[in-house]
Amino acid sequence: MLCAAALVAGPVVFSEAAYACTRLVYHGADNQIVTARSMDWKTSIDTNLWIFPQGMKRSGEAGSNSLEWTSKYGSVIASGYDISTTDGLNEAGLSASVLWLVESEYPVRDEGKPGLTIAAWAQYVLDNFATVSEAVAELEKEPFTLITDNVPGEQRLATLHLAISDASGDSAIVEYIDGKQHIHHSSEYQVMTNSPTYDKQLAMNEYWEQISGTVMLPGTNRSADRFARASFYVNAIPKTPNQRETIASVFSVIRNVSVPYGITTPDQPNISSTRWRTVADQKRLHYFFESALTPNTFWVDLSKFDLSEKSGKVLKLELGPDQTTIYSGMVNAEFKESKPFQFLGV
Repeated sequence: MLCAAALVAGPVVFSEAAYACTRLVYHGADNQIVTARSMDWKTSIDTNLWIFPQGMKRSGEAGSNSLEWTSKYGSVIASGYDISTTDGLNEAGLSASVLWLVESEYPVRDEGKPGLTIAAWAQYVLDNFATVSEAVAELEKEPFTLITDNVPGEQRLATLHLAISDASGDSAIVEYIDGKQHIHHSSEYQVMTNSPTYDKQLAMNEYWEQISGTVMLPGTNRSADRFARASFYVNAIPKTPNQRETIASVFSVIRNVSVPYGITTPDQPNISSTRWRTVADQKRLHYFFESALTPNTFWVDLSKFDLSEKSGKVLKLELGPDQTTIYSGMVNAEFKESKPFQFLGV
């Protein structure tokens, strides 16, 4: 999550954003499910990779009556500013990503209900659930009030929606519109971008589905155009049991909907350069990372870490300024034990 977390006296909506990302889920051969996302942002967000084990005591960081829980599942995550979880994969094969949605409007804080900072929204899901159905069943009960605050260093609220997918290919999109939670739950919901709200994204994509992608596809960096391209290509690429070919195909799609580095669109401030991409192999628990400013793609094998409550450690992989540290191949051994970051909150 690229965002900040915590306070808010009432619902607020901002008309501009500088955060434009794409998330897609590939259903492949031999039960391969792969989720990819791009991170687009106008400035560096100081991303690092973290390993979180089971048994971590968590706080919703929302002041009095904050939500509390203990992590059931270990995970690998990509941080934002080292105060939030933007993307990640847990040991059960559940993926969670937060993307910008300027139309978001969160509920007024109910002091009688536990509060959860938006900085930990994705982490709450990764910590607690193995499947999308489990997560949706709990989220539908609305066990917390989601609370947001300004993006670090900026005078505007973090406005996000959440995408989750699991190792079966199930998928859900969670949004807050007009102060109310909306959950779109189906394995058919393979793609999510930014504005407009998800119901409108689906409606707009119906037009492009009537036109063969081999005939014409929209080519701009706008959210709706990226949605159309991702929707076509994620189902057009070959289905093979070969992991290398599968990961290559999925990377090719998420690169296709990325924004070239250095590109900005002044009259559309929600379009910014892609800074990094992740691809999560939910069958093998491999989490791939690619920075726009380094020549190599590298990966984490989550299954090879000790994620147990008794002996698992919090580990950190420093990616450097603008994620310019160069890694190659499997990087498990490069992680260093570290004190966990604190989610930004009240």
